[in-house]
Amino acid sequence: MNTTIIGREQEINRIQELYVSRKPEFVALFGRRRVGKTFLVRELLEKKFVFDLAGLARSGIKKQLLNFHYSLKKVATQDFAAPSSWLEAFEQLIAFLETSQAKRKVIFIDEVSWLDTQKSGFLTALEHFWNGWACSKKDIMLIVCGSSTSWIINNLINNRGGLYNRVTASIQLLPFTLNETELFLRSKNIEWSHYQIAEIYMIMGGIPFYLEKIKQGKSVAQNIDNLFFNKTGELKNEFSNLYASLFDHSEDYEKIVEILSGNRSGLTRNEIIANAKMKSGHRITTILNNLEYSGFIRSYSQPKRKNEQIFQLLDSFTLFHFHFLHKNKSQDEQFWTNSLNTSQHNAWAGLSFEIVCLLHTREIKKKLEIFGVQSTEYAWRCRNTEIAVQIDLLIDRADNIVNLCEIKYANTQYIITKDYEEKLREKIEVFRQKIAPRKAIHLLMLTTFGVKQNLYSGIVQNEVTLDDLFI
Repeated sequence: MNTTIIGREQEINRIQELYVSRKPEFVALFGRRRVGKTFLVRELLEKKFVFDLAGLARSGIKKQLLNFHYSLKKVATQDFAAPSSWLEAFEQLIAFLETSQAKRKVIFIDEVSWLDTQKSGFLTALEHFWNGWACSKKDIMLIVCGSSTSWIINNLINNRGGLYNRVTASIQLLPFTLNETELFLRSKNIEWSHYQIAEIYMIMGGIPFYLEKIKQGKSVAQNIDNLFFNKTGELKNEFSNLYASLFDHSEDYEKIVEILSGNRSGLTRNEIIANAKMKSGHRITTILNNLEYSGFIRSYSQPKRKNEQIFQLLDSFTLFHFHFLHKNKSQDEQFWTNSLNTSQHNAWAGLSFEIVCLLHTREIKKKLEIFGVQSTEYAWRCRNTEIAVQIDLLIDRADNIVNLCEIKYANTQYIITKDYEEKLREKIEVFRQKIAPRKAIHLLMLTTFGVKQNLYSGIVQNEVTLDDLFI
C-alpha cells in the first residue's frame, strides 16, 4: 500500500485488484470536486499509465481534440495528425495502444464529462472504442474519472444505450471521515484535539484539498480567518467556483441549497418549489438528483409517508457559506475569531454538528454495537399535534428498536434540565403514538463531551460522544 495516501484502504485495494485482474476493466471513479480522485489514481498507477488525458473546463470540441492530440504526441512514436472528430481520436489511440509493449495498458481519462461537449459525439466514440476494441483486450484498464458525479452515473453507470452494463467497476470516493481527517492533519504535523478537529470538519467537511491549506502553528480560528475572511483568502470564493464547475446554470442549484441551509430536517419537493419560486417539472428533478449524486444533499422518507421524499442539506461547507460568507459585508479579517461564542456561531455549530453526526452513522452504530443490524436512518417532524415535534436523527432498526437521537453541541458536558427532560418525554411519546407503537424506543444523546449525571439524566439509555465518532 502507498504510504503517502491517507485512508482510502477499500478504494486502494479495489483498484489494485482491478489492475491485476487479467481481464479488460472499465473503471468509473467519481466523487465531488476536491475530494482527491486524481491524486489517488496518480499515486497508485501513474507509473503504469500508457496514455492519460484531462478534459478542459468550458472548452469546445476543437480545443478538446487539440488537447488530445498533444497528449498522444507525448507518448506515441507515430506521427498522428490532429484528429477532426472523437471517432478519429479514438482510432488513433487504438493504433498507438496496439504498438505498446506494456503488459497492462492503463488509460486514464480525467474530468471526462468536460470532453462531452454539445454535439461532440464523444460518448458515441467512447462506446465504439470500448465495444469495438478494448473490451476484447485482456491487457486494457480504462479509468475514467470526474467531479460531475451526475454525468458519470447517468451516462456510464446507468447508460441504457451502447455502454449498457459496460462499466466493470464503479468506485465512489467520499470525503474524509473524522478519523481520516485526524490522520491527515497528523501527517502535516498538526496535533489538535478532537473538539478542534470537529470544528474544522464542520466547516470544510473532510475535503482533502481544503484541509491541505491548513497551516501548522496556527489555531483553528486563525486558519479559518486566513482562508475565508482575509482579503486574499485562498478559499474566499471557493463556493461559487465549486458549484459553477459542477453544474450548468449553477444559480438554480445555489438557490435550492440556500433554502435547505435554513431548514435543519429538510423540505419536501413541493416545499422547495414554493420557497424557490420555481416551476415543477423535469428541471427541478434534475437539480435535486444532481445535488444528491454529488453528495450535497440526501433524500429520505418517513414511516407512513413512504411516497413523500424529504431533501436535506448534507454538506458542511455549503452550510458554512450561507451562514457566514453569503451576504457578509464585514471587512473584519478576524471575523471568525471575533464571532466565537456568539449566538450566530452557536446556532450554526448546532446545525453543522448534526450534519457531522449524520455523516458518521456508521461510527454511531459501531459504538452501539449494532453495526450488523439492518437499519434506516432519517429525521422526523410532526406539526399536527399540540406541540411541534422535531427529532434530529432516528435509527430505525430491524430488531424492533428505534434509537431516538438528540444531537447537542457544547463545549462542556451537556446538562439535562427538568424542562428539557419533560420535552424529551413528550417527543418520545408523540413518536411512539404516531409511528412506532410496537417498538422499543431508546433515547440516545449524541454530544461533544457527554451528558452530566444529575436527577434528570436517567432518561438517557445510550450515549455517543464526539470521541466515539473518531473510531
